[in-house]
Amino acid sequence: MLAKGPLRKKRNFKNLKLTDSPVVVQPAAASTTGDTNNSSNNNTDVNQTKDDYGKVCNQLNDLEIGLELRLDLRPEDFDTVDELGRGNGGTVCKVLHVRTQTVMARKIIHIQANSTVRKQIMREMQFLHDCNSKHIVSYYGAFMQGDDISICMEYMEVGSLDAISKRCGPIPLPVLKKISFAIVDGLIYLYDAHRIIHRDLKPSNVLVNSQGQIKLCDFGVSGQLINSVADTFVGTSSYMSPERIRGSPYSVKSDVWSLGITIMELALARFPFPADGTPLSIFELLQHIVNEPVPTFPPDRYPQELTTFVEQW
Repeated sequence: MLAKGPLRKKRNFKNLKLTDSPVVVQPAAASTTGDTNNSSNNNTDVNQTKDDYGKVCNQLNDLEIGLELRLDLRPEDFDTVDELGRGNGGTVCKVLHVRTQTVMARKIIHIQANSTVRKQIMREMQFLHDCNSKHIVSYYGAFMQGDDISICMEYMEVGSLDAISKRCGPIPLPVLKKISFAIVDGLIYLYDAHRIIHRDLKPSNVLVNSQGQIKLCDFGVSGQLINSVADTFVGTSSYMSPERIRGSPYSVKSDVWSLGITIMELALARFPFPADGTPLSIFELLQHIVNEPVPTFPPDRYPQELTTFVEQW
């Protein structure tokens, strides 16, 4: 006899509004006949049935759609609302998924690879759907259209920490504490639950919504995807740790380095390398990161809590 596999915990399917529910509950039709001599027993049975029916309804109200369910995402199901960003590697748009009336962010990436590699990337992108953390952006799925891969995710309307910092300047300590907690909690979840290292942590990959929630996005599930876009998204390399720039394998320590750089940048309102803020080309910057001392905060200008936290990298 085959052993049963482990039970899968069910959860809500990304809060999508599914109008055509596969579960429809209707009350049993009332009986119009009965034995008057057994009316007391019948009443007891009816009351018990009502109680049982009420319990079933309550259970169904709490029913969550399982991980097995996947949306069949198709290009024709989307209406583009706005363009959120554009670069050499692709575009990000605010879209409406018409079938579920759900607003999403759709990232379209052009992959210069054969169809087998593109299919592998898409399969790995589907792993993102199983992430369930309040500090991880919800992923709805991915699909291919020609040479492009579309990744559909939760729309975070306030935007990235990168954009917020550029608009508002240095981020104050109380907000930095919340940001740091959210990032660390998200990184811990990725590693403990899925054995995933982010591999691309930076302010532009930390998003905020109007409820003040802070969530990670664009973590490196697919090495194929990272290799494919590494040459097109300029600036990503500047957040790499020195050992990673030298070619050493990625590890959790690399994410810790990127976290420190990110928090410093948000506190300073500028990239922390070099210390005097002199503009450098990308190659000069990478050499500086590898060969120069780790950056530190200017003395006596920032709270001890902040400087001590960042020094832990």
